[in-house]
Amino acid sequence: MQVTFLRRSLVAWVGAAALTATVAMNQSVAQTKAQKAAANYDRAARATMLHETVVYVQADVNSQRLSLVTPGHEVVVVQRSGPWVQVFANTDAGDEQQEDASDTPEFGDDSTPTPSSGWIHDKGIVSPQTPNGDEILFGAAANMEAEAEKPHAPKGAAEAAHLLYKRVPDYFPNSPLAPEAAWRAADIRWQLDKLDISTLPSAKEQQAYLRPQIYDGAMKRVMKTYPGTSYAARAAYEMLDNKLCGDWQGLPKCPEMESGLYEKYARQYPDSPKAPEALYNATYRQGVAVTMYMVQDDKKKADDASKRVANLAAQMQQQYPKSDYTARAAAIAYKVQQGIPVFGSDRD
Repeated sequence: MQVTFLRRSLVAWVGAAALTATVAMNQSVAQTKAQKAAANYDRAARATMLHETVVYVQADVNSQRLSLVTPGHEVVVVQRSGPWVQVFANTDAGDEQQEDASDTPEFGDDSTPTPSSGWIHDKGIVSPQTPNGDEILFGAAANMEAEAEKPHAPKGAAEAAHLLYKRVPDYFPNSPLAPEAAWRAADIRWQLDKLDISTLPSAKEQQAYLRPQIYDGAMKRVMKTYPGTSYAARAAYEMLDNKLCGDWQGLPKCPEMESGLYEKYARQYPDSPKAPEALYNATYRQGVAVTMYMVQDDKKKADDASKRVANLAAQMQQQYPKSDYTARAAAIAYKVQQGIPVFGSDRD
C-alpha cells in the first residue's frame, strides 16, 4: 500500500510539474511573441520629444496628469486625434542602465518608471519619418549642450543633449551627422560619469582597478561603427581615462606609465585631432618624472627622462608645428633643460 501511495503521489507530482511547465512555456511563448510584436511596432512608431511634455489620461488638459516626458526621451505613437497624440511615454526608461551591466541590479530596478499610456499635444515630436529630422535633432542637442555649459545650467540639460544626440544615429543611421552625433552623445555621458566618479573617495586611488570604471560601451560603439574616422580616434583617446592613476602620490611610476599610454596613442592615431594633446601629455609627464627622480636622487633616470622630454618636444615640432600643444611642450622642455621643476614648487 505504501509503495502504491508513493507511486501515485509521484505520478501526481510529475503530472502537476508537467502541467506547470507547459503553462509556463505557453506563457513564455506568448510573452516572447508579444515582445517581438511590440518591438516591431516600436520601430515603426518610435519618436522623441524636443521639449518637456505632459502626458494626460485623456485628450484634455483638464484630465489627470500621468507623467512628464523630458527632451530626448522616447514615446511610442499609438494614434493621432486632431491636436492630440496617444502615446506610450518614456518607453526608453532605464535604457542607459541596461547598457551598462555593472549598474544593473541583479533583481531589477524598482526606481525605473513603468511606461505610461496617455495623450500629449501634437507638437515637438520628431520621429524617423520627420523631414530633416536628423538636422533638427542635432541642432536641438547642440542647443541643449550649449545650455549645459552655462554657469547656472538648467537641470537636466546635459542629459537631454546626450539623449537628443543619441537619437540621430538611432533614427537616421545614414545621416552625415550620425558619426559626430554618436561621438557627442558618448562624450557627454563619459564626462558626466567621469565627474561623478571623481567625487568618490576611491578616485584618489593610485591603481585604476581600485576605482569604478567609466562606462565605455558608447565609446566602443563609436569606434566599431565609424572605424577610421576622427570620432573613433577621439573615443580611443577618452577611454585612456580608465587606465590613468587616480593620484601619483609623488612616485614616478605613474607619470612614466601614463606617458607610455599617450605615446602609444599618438603612434596608433597620428592623424587624430587628439594626437598633439596626447604627445603634450606624454611630454609633461616625462617632465614630472624628471622632478620626481631628482627628489629621489636618481640622476641616471632623471637624465633619461630629460632626454625623452627633449625628443618628444622635437617630435611635436616636426609633426604638429602649428599646434598650441607643440608650443606648450617646448616650454616644458625648456624648463627641464634649465633645471626648473615641472611638478611641485619651482622656487629656488
